Formats: sequence, structure tokens, C-alpha cells
Amino acid sequence: MWNQIAAQISQTTGKPFESRDRRSVSGGCINQGYAVSDGSCTYFVKLNQASELAMFEAERAGLKQMQHTATIRVPTPLCYGIAEGSAYLVLEWLPLGRGNSRSWEAMGQQLAALHQVKQGESFGWERNNTIGSTPQINTWTTDWTEFWTLHRLGYQFKLAQRRGGHFPKQDQLLAAIPGFLAEHQPQPSLVHGDLWSGNAAFTQSGQPVVFDPATYLGDREVDLAMTELFGGFPTEFYHGYSQVLPLDAGYQQRKTLYNLYHILNHFNLFGGSYATQANRMIAQLLNGL
Repeated sequence: MWNQIAAQISQTTGKPFESRDRRSVSGGCINQGYAVSDGSCTYFVKLNQASELAMFEAERAGLKQMQHTATIRVPTPLCYGIAEGSAYLVLEWLPLGRGNSRSWEAMGQQLAALHQVKQGESFGWERNNTIGSTPQINTWTTDWTEFWTLHRLGYQFKLAQRRGGHFPKQDQLLAAIPGFLAEHQPQPSLVHGDLWSGNAAFTQSGQPVVFDPATYLGDREVDLAMTELFGGFPTEFYHGYSQVLPLDAGYQQRKTLYNLYHILNHFNLFGGSYATQANRMIAQLLNGL
């Protein structure tokens, strides 16, 4: 397998590459990750079952689209394919360091710059992709309220029902979404889509970098909301973002609506207490009407 991947790297880069050294590194909870080196060049390789090739294909497309904006750094995707029954994705290897307050502020500014790039008039994306390993439906939709109701929360609720989840007020919440978003008219922004602290870091020079996207065109606030979901980013990040692109009124309520998507997805992936957390968020939203 590794010889096949090395041959593909050589073909893509135009430089001979042999897989002489491999070590396991964190690839998240969905994929296996490896640092693969020939002694002078190193690449990051993700592995999964061959059936997951489309997931890697979509990740590569998302990274390239984000990279094309020249706003915030992402690892350059090189190639993908199937080798001996495993799907693989090869990415640029970025040695990571630690960020300081200035680095976090720059990350906020650069994310805001990404969100400002004009991308189109509809919400969705060129293909479906995944959030974790869950299918993420990106059917083009001109109305944001419809997109979030049908292709985000509505879809996750359907998956949760199949898993045995019990969300007694889900229909009431879905019916209330037009009210939550009535005064909010976002422009389609290219969003990372899965922006928590595990998917954001800094190079050794302190340059911000984000990775593992679940890309689509949506309300920019979905990225900001998720940064607050699992512990939050430092205050310098939000200060940097608001310097470039201040948040709209009503964000604090919409934040819960947007993060419910990720908590439902965590229930669908991992089960457990995420159902309780989701029901608590649903009650919070409905009580705020």
C-alpha cells in the first residue's frame, strides 16, 4: 500500500519519493493519520476504508476552494486514491507550534476575510460531503431558513430517530426556525463548517492554519458559533474577527440554533449524553421565543 501511495506522490509532485519512514499521528476519531517521510520530504496521509474515498475527495475540494481565497492557510492537498483496499488522502505536512495572542487575533481576522469573499447567491455546495463521518447534505438552496431547516437540523433529526433518539419538541423547534431567522438575512459565505479547537492550530512561525473542513456556503455565524461549542477560542480570536467583520444583532440566540446541529451529529456518531444536551438546547431555544 505504501509503495502505491509513494508512487502517486511522486507522480503528483514530479519528484521521486519513497516511503522510508512512517509514524502514526493523530488523524481525529474518524481516520487514521500518518507522517510519511523519505528523509527529506514529509507528508501527512489520512487512511480510511475504500468506501470512504468520496469523503477524501470532498475534503480535497474544500481545502482547494479555501486555499484559492488566499485568506487563511490550510494544508495543501496533493492526491487521493485507493491502495490495497484503503482510501487515502495526502496533504502537505505542516510542523505545528504554539500560538500567542497576536496569532489568535490574526486567525480571527483571516477567518473574517475568508467569510467576506464573494462566492455566490445560494447556500449549499457543489457536492455533499461529511461532518465527521455523517453525510452532510449541501443541496443548493436560495433561502437560508429553508436550508438550515431541511438540510441541517431536519436531516440530523431524521438520523437521530433511526438511532432511537427521543426529541419530543423537535417538530416545534423546526416550525419555529423561520421566527428565529426572520430578521437575519445572511449572505452566502464559504465556511469551514467544523471549526472547533481540534481543527485550528499554528505553524511554528505562528501562522494560523485550519484543517479538516466540512465546507459549504452558509451563514458565516456557523463557524463562529462552533468555535464556542467545546471550550471556546481565546478572546483575541473574537476581537480579531470583529475588527474585520462585526457580528450581527441576535447572534447569541442563533449560536445555540447553529450548535444544535453539531450536538445532534455527535449523538448520531457517539450516542450517550448528547441527546440530553440536545434536548436542553431545544428547550432553551423554545423558551426564548
